[in-house]
Amino acid sequence: MSDARDTGFTLDPRYDAQGLITAVVTDDGNGEVLMLAHMNAQALELTVQTGLAHFWSRSRQALWKKGETSGNMLEVRDIRIDCDQDAVWIKAVAKGPACHTGARSCFFRRIGVDGLTPVDAAD
Repeated sequence: MSDARDTGFTLDPRYDAQGLITAVVTDDGNGEVLMLAHMNAQALELTVQTGLAHFWSRSRQALWKKGETSGNMLEVRDIRIDCDQDAVWIKAVAKGPACHTGARSCFFRRIGVDGLTPVDAAD
């Protein structure tokens, strides 16, 4: 590959038409997927600079620091970007539930032939 974005070591995020990249957040300790959100350039920069996860809310059209009102912050331990720099993976320590519903993870339901079923904590 000759594309420096794909193989080099210069940060050059590939934001979509709305100026966003996808962010997947996992638990730094056990690898559990906690949430998926989106970041604009400001959210990514604030996350890098503060060590606390910031995102862009598509529904509110506003920047938000995860846990700002609930106290359920995500303390960032590692941030990685994928090969074509259009998605980030954040490893974090959750200071409470990651999901706005109060669930530890936003991925608390399983899709099956009979519809949705809860995911056990041990899964």
